Amino acid sequence: MIHPSKIGQLKMMFLAALLVFCMVEALAFARPEKEYQVFQFPKDKMPRIDGEFSDWDIVPESYSVGLSELKDTHGGRGTNLNPEEYDINVKVGWVKGLNRLYFYIDASDDCWDFSDATLRQDIFELVVDGDLSGGLFIKEDNGNLNKLPKEKLHFKGHGAHAQNYHVFTPVQPGKDWAMIWGSTPWIKDFPYSNYAYSYNFKHGEKGKLKMEFWITPFDHANVEGYSRSVETKLKENELIGLSWCVIDFDAGQPKATQVLCLSHDFRMIRDASFLNAFRLMPQESTFQTALEAGWSFAEIDRDKRLIRFEDHSVGEVQRRIWEFGDGTTSTEPYPVHQYSRAGEWTVKLTVEGPDGKDSRWKVWEVVTQ
Repeated sequence: MIHPSKIGQLKMMFLAALLVFCMVEALAFARPEKEYQVFQFPKDKMPRIDGEFSDWDIVPESYSVGLSELKDTHGGRGTNLNPEEYDINVKVGWVKGLNRLYFYIDASDDCWDFSDATLRQDIFELVVDGDLSGGLFIKEDNGNLNKLPKEKLHFKGHGAHAQNYHVFTPVQPGKDWAMIWGSTPWIKDFPYSNYAYSYNFKHGEKGKLKMEFWITPFDHANVEGYSRSVETKLKENELIGLSWCVIDFDAGQPKATQVLCLSHDFRMIRDASFLNAFRLMPQESTFQTALEAGWSFAEIDRDKRLIRFEDHSVGEVQRRIWEFGDGTTSTEPYPVHQYSRAGEWTVKLTVEGPDGKDSRWKVWEVVTQ
């Protein structure tokens, strides 16, 4: 027999193992061996959504995700894809400080199909899970179907923790540029997204399509609108869940000729655990400033006049000095300073390193009562 104390230990070990398993499942990706990169645009070189596309010339080809990364999950071709039939390259970008994901699509098709007023047309289906929450996100798979009909569940979380965009490639006049598979169609409208196309073919013809757009990812997108929603805070070096599939129709064919998935698993359209890992990259060294002072502050206790400062300087900092405006200073990277009286303070941070010296000061932003 097993001693009672051993049974307790075994239970604890089982629960610990189960917790680890659940954590691994929550962070699972469809292709865990692959990690793609999101290019960081400098703030002065961020893309204009105007259909001109030269803003994307600074993005290295190493960021391009091409046809060779896709798999046909419906047409039987697997990864043996023919670029003469359909070819695509996609680049993804971001700008530090903005919660936007930028996309550039360069695609060729031997027969563009976009005459249908609904969903039977060429589509770039995009899914984003900004906080890696993972899991099912459509009403048909909701675990509460035994309590509520899916029509009601549509308004209780369909597309909330991960968002699915059916991007029409291209869109015909009078039709919205995308369909949101969920209860939050407002996320495809400005100021939460924007788009532009360039092409010169007609329905049923072959040709090249170029498109650029940006979207706002949400940790929680609420049916009631932006005020009840939570944007994903995009941060340098962090991973997000992201994937797409191309639904390729040919004129006159009732079904798609191929469905090309980056995840290699069509479940990506409904389950965020089957997306790909994309890393929000730092700026390329070509665009980095050797040394640049930068900082922020947060009020800890208004009554006690306690303020916390944070050094966000770029480059190698060997020395720093804070001047808090009241005659006191600090050399710490994250000082907490207590002001002795009310005031509107001009605060200055100076940093020095092998690449020189730089300062940043802010006038009357720090205020105490």
